Amino acid sequence: MNKPIGIFDSGVGGLSVWRHLVKDLPNESVVYFADTANCPYGPKSQPEIIAVVDKVVRFLISKNVKLIVVACNTATAAAIDYLRATYNIPFIGMEPAVKPAALNSKTKSIAVLATEGTFNGKLYIETSQRFASDVDLHIKIGDKLVDIVEKNQINNSETENHVKELMAPLIQKNIDHLVLGCTHYPFLTEVLKKVLPAKVHIIDPAPAVIKQTSKILEENNLLSNNSLKPVYEFYSSGESQVLQSLIFNITNKKYIVKSL
Repeated sequence: MNKPIGIFDSGVGGLSVWRHLVKDLPNESVVYFADTANCPYGPKSQPEIIAVVDKVVRFLISKNVKLIVVACNTATAAAIDYLRATYNIPFIGMEPAVKPAALNSKTKSIAVLATEGTFNGKLYIETSQRFASDVDLHIKIGDKLVDIVEKNQINNSETENHVKELMAPLIQKNIDHLVLGCTHYPFLTEVLKKVLPAKVHIIDPAPAVIKQTSKILEENNLLSNNSLKPVYEFYSSGESQVLQSLIFNITNKKYIVKSL
């Protein structure tokens, strides 16, 4: 089926998932929506998140998408059950990659870096109880990290110092796996590598999410059979400069971001 895939986030973070999507599913056209006007989702209440996400989903459905990737851990935690109950279209959400971290940990000490909204979500709580019962699981709210990525302040010394401060208590806990529980955080991987011990494995859940996306497309007979070049569209509900900059960094191509 040659309809596009929809993907959205509260801002630019979902591009960390988009880049895996277009790499692993190169025949698929994609419509990306950055809800920058409402970023960040993390501090918002569940009803607030459902309200803003509902508008985004209705926009993507108006673009005739065949499946929607909720490329935001907070939005997944707060709204995915509502979305699946409301719309007759497959939704793929973000799942905290606690299971592989717990299974592969040698020190039996792992950490999840995420927003408050993700930690309060049912999915995170259930996943942690299921897969992390035999390890020490440490949680850390990524204070200011979404704003840092949204303002494209990734590679400055203040950011490195801030990340070092955030990671210090986790390093003291002898962690050997750090799960990135927000789609903005993979853009900070190089900074994290600088401040974390070499033994700490940083887990980006995006590849597993795209694997699930591919599986659902195949099961529902929705894979594109188009031999034409895929089309990538980008929309933003607010400022689009950082979005354009990160898209260029990922693709080395200039794409127009349409502001709504």
